[in-house]
Amino acid sequence: MADLAHAPADAPLGGPPVLSTKLHAPRPPATFVSRTRLTGRLDRVAPGTMALVCAPAGCGKSVLVSDWCRRQSSAVAWLSLDVDDNDPIRFWRHVAASLDGAAGDTSASLRAAVDQLARRADAATVDDIVTTIVNSAAADDRDIVLVLEDYHLVVDEGVHDGVRLLLERAPAPLRFVVISRADPPLLLARRRARCELIEIRAADLRFGADEATAFLEQATGVRPADSTVATLTDRTEGWAVGLQLAALSLSGRDDVEAFLGTFTGSHRFVLDYLTEEVLDRQPDRVRDFLLSSSILDRLSGPLCDAVTGGDDGQELLERCERANLFLVPLDDERRWWRYHHLFAELLRTWLDRRPDDEVHELHRRAAAWYESNDLVERAIEHATAAGDTAWAMRLIERHADELLLRREGATLRRRLAELPDGVEASRRLLVAHARTAAYAGRPGEAELLLDAAAHARPEPDDAFEPSIDRAASPLSTLDPTTALVHAFIAHLRGRSDDAVSFAHGALADIEDDSSAVALIAQLHLASAQWVRGEVGPAESALGTNVERWRALGEPGRVAFGCHYLARAQRARGDLDLAIATYRAALDVEADASASGSPAAGVSLIGLGQIAYQRDELESARNLVDRGLEASRQLVYTQALSSGLATMAWIRRCDGDTDEARELMDEAVDVGPDDDVIDLVNPVPVQRARLFLAEGDSAPAERWIRHRAVGLDDEPRHPVEAAHLLLARLTIAEGRGREAVPLLDRLLRTATDDGRVASMIEIELLRALASADDHPADAAASLTRAVVLAAPQRYVRAFVDEGTPVATLLGRVVAAPSPELDRTVLGHVATLIAAFERTPGPAAAAASPAQPLVVPLTDRELEVLAELATGKPNRQIADELYVSLNTVKKHITHILDKLGVSNRTAAVDRARSLGLLP
Repeated sequence: MADLAHAPADAPLGGPPVLSTKLHAPRPPATFVSRTRLTGRLDRVAPGTMALVCAPAGCGKSVLVSDWCRRQSSAVAWLSLDVDDNDPIRFWRHVAASLDGAAGDTSASLRAAVDQLARRADAATVDDIVTTIVNSAAADDRDIVLVLEDYHLVVDEGVHDGVRLLLERAPAPLRFVVISRADPPLLLARRRARCELIEIRAADLRFGADEATAFLEQATGVRPADSTVATLTDRTEGWAVGLQLAALSLSGRDDVEAFLGTFTGSHRFVLDYLTEEVLDRQPDRVRDFLLSSSILDRLSGPLCDAVTGGDDGQELLERCERANLFLVPLDDERRWWRYHHLFAELLRTWLDRRPDDEVHELHRRAAAWYESNDLVERAIEHATAAGDTAWAMRLIERHADELLLRREGATLRRRLAELPDGVEASRRLLVAHARTAAYAGRPGEAELLLDAAAHARPEPDDAFEPSIDRAASPLSTLDPTTALVHAFIAHLRGRSDDAVSFAHGALADIEDDSSAVALIAQLHLASAQWVRGEVGPAESALGTNVERWRALGEPGRVAFGCHYLARAQRARGDLDLAIATYRAALDVEADASASGSPAAGVSLIGLGQIAYQRDELESARNLVDRGLEASRQLVYTQALSSGLATMAWIRRCDGDTDEARELMDEAVDVGPDDDVIDLVNPVPVQRARLFLAEGDSAPAERWIRHRAVGLDDEPRHPVEAAHLLLARLTIAEGRGREAVPLLDRLLRTATDDGRVASMIEIELLRALASADDHPADAAASLTRAVVLAAPQRYVRAFVDEGTPVATLLGRVVAAPSPELDRTVLGHVATLIAAFERTPGPAAAAASPAQPLVVPLTDRELEVLAELATGKPNRQIADELYVSLNTVKKHITHILDKLGVSNRTAAVDRARSLGLLP
C-alpha cells in the first residue's frame, strides 16, 4: 500500500473520506500581481451577504479571491468543488469539513454532526444539515468567509436548494464568496434587489495596461515596452491566462516583434497556440510528465510516480511550479497540486493523440494507486476511463452498501450511468439499484433491474465490506431484500395480493422477526391492507410496526412509519389523530438529533395538507413550504410531488390560477410514473381535477382513458380516485344522474370499510349529481356530508367543489334538517364563512336569505350589541339584569351560531352579516 501520509484524504470518526486538498485556497503564483481595485470591492461583502466572481476560465478568479482571503482577519473556509459534489450528502460533508478547518477545530465536530445525520436510517434533509451549520456559525464569535470555488460544476438541484437555504438563513458572522464560470441558480435577482450581492465579472477581471505591465515584468524580469503591453493586452483582451502564456513565450526571446506579429486570434486559438509554444520548449522528460499526469485531477509525487513509472514526481512538480507551468498548490506542504483547468484540458487534448492503450495504461496505474489508498471514488473513475469495466464494477459492488447507507445514492447512480452499455452488473448491485428506483416511484425501471438481477452473476463470498453493519443494512440479506423490492413494486401498482405474497416470502427467509428486514416486510403487509381499503386493521398493524421500529432504535424508520400510519388515520377521517402522529414523527427525530428530522419533509407536508383541508391557509402555506425544502432531498418522490400539488391548491385559493397550474405540472413531472396507482400517487388525478374546475376537461378525459375506468365498474379502492374523477367529469357534462349508481356503489364500499374521508367526498358528489333531478336527495347527501365533516372540521372538501356546493348549502340552510345539531350547525356557519372568503360567485351562492343557519334570539342580539361595545361579562350581566352564567351561555350560543371562536371575531362576523351597525 502506498504511503497514506501523502493521501489527499482523512476519515475522522470512521466516516467516509474527505479530500483535504479541496479545502485549501490556491496559493498565488510567483508572477502574481495584487489587484487592489478588485479586492477593495470584495471588502464590501458584509456579514450575511454574498459575492459572486463569475467569468470564463483563465480570468484569474480563484487567484483574486485567494489573495483577498489571505488579507482577511476573518476565518476562511475554502471548498474547491468537482463533479462528485453533485451528491447533496457528499457536498455538505465537505462544507462541514471546510468550516471545521476554518475554525481550527481538530476534532472536526461539525463534520461529525453531519456524518451522524447521514448515517441515519433515512436520508437527512438539507434542512437538518443547514440548521446544524447555521447553529455552528452563529455560535462562533468570529467572522467566517465560506468560499465555494468552481460552483459551475454543481448541477444537482438538491445541492442548489441547500445552498439557497444556507444563504437565506445565514447568521451575521458568515459571509459567502461563490466562484463560477456561469451564473449559479442562487436567486441572484433577489439578492441584487436587497443589496446583498457584490459581483465581479469578466470585464472587471481584465487586466488594464498598468496591471499588465506589472504582471509581465514580474513574469519576465524585464519591464516590457509600452507597445508590447498594448499589443498583448489588446490581443488577450486582458485575459490573465493569455498574458501568462504570452509571458512564458516571451521569456528569453530576441524576436519579440516577430512573435507579436503572429500572436492573433480568439482566446481558444491563442491558448492552443501558446500551449504548443510552451510545450515545445520543455525538455522531453518534463513534457512527457505533463502529458501523462494530465489525467489526474490532483497531483502528488507518489501518485505521479505510480502513473508515469518514474521516481522523481515530487521534484518535477516543484520544478513545474517554479516555472509557472499553470500548477496550483493545494496545500501548504507542497504535497498536492492541480493544473489550471484549461491547461489540463489542453494537455489532455494532446495526450489523446497517443494510442489508446497507452492512455488506458495510465488510467489503470492511477486506479491501482487510488484503490490501494482506499480512495475508491477516484479508483472507480480511473478504472472506467481505462476501459476496465469489470474492475470498475467490482469496486462499485464492494462499496454499494457504503454509498447507500451514507445516503449517497446520487453518487451510486452516476457511477452506474458512467459504465458502458452492456456491462454485466452483479446481482447485489442490480438489487440495490432496483431498490432506489422503486422508492423513486419508478416500478417499471425497478422491475427491469430485478429481472436483470435474476440472471446476473452471483457475488463472491467476500462481496460485502466487513466495515458495514449487516444488522442495519437490508442489502445484507439479498434474497429477502429482492422479495421486498418486489413487494414495494406490487404496492405501487395496487397489487396487494402480490405484495402480501412477496412480504411473506421475505419473512420465511428471516429468522429474527424483530430485525430491520422483518419489520420492513411487516410494513408491506400493513400497507397491503390499506390498499385494499381495510383502513382499521391497517392502522392497528402500522401502529404496532412503528412501536417495533422505536424499540429497535431507528428514529428515521419510526418517522416514515408514522407517515404510513397517519395516511390510514386520514383515510378513516380522524384528522386530529393524524396530526398527533405527524407531530410524533417530528418529535422522535428531534429527540434523536438537535438538528431535526430526516423525514421532516413527509410529516410537514402531511400537516400542511390537513391545515389546508381545515382552511387554515397561512399555516398550510408555511408547513408545505418547509416540507418542500426537505422533500427535494428524498429518493421518495411521492412527498415532493404531493407537496407541490397541495401548494397548487393553496395558490388557487389566492386567486393565482396560472401559478397553480404550473405547480401541478411540476408536481406531475417530479412524481412517480403513470403506472403507480392513484392511491399512492394522487397527483395526476388532482391535476385533472384542478384543470376541470377551471373549465378544462381534457386532462380528466385523458386520465380516465389511461386508467380505463367506466360508470359500470365495481368499486376497488386502488382506483377509487379515478372513479371519482369520472363522476366529476360526468356531472360537469350535465349527465349527473348517470353517475349516481357508481357513486352509490362507491359509498357502500367506503362505508363498509369505515373510510370517512371517502364518504364525505362521495356524498358531496352524489349531492351534485342529484341536484337537478332529485333536490331532496341532493340535500340529504349534502347534509350527511356535513354531519360526517363537522367533528374533524373538513372545509376545503366542500369549498373546492365551487359554486354548485355553495348553492346547495344555501338551500340546506334555508330548510335545516333535524340532523343538524348545534355542533353541525356551527360547522355549517364555518363553511359559509369559507365560501364567502372564496373569490367568485361561490360567495354569493353560499349566503342564504337569512344571515344565519339558526337566527340569534332577541336576548342574544342584545348580548351581541353589548359585546360590540367591549363591555366585560359582569357589566353585561348587571345591565341586562341576568346572572353571569346566563351571559356566558348566551355568548357560547352566539359564537356557535356565528361559527367563530372569540368575542372579537363574533363582532366582525355580525357586522359583515348586517346584524350590527
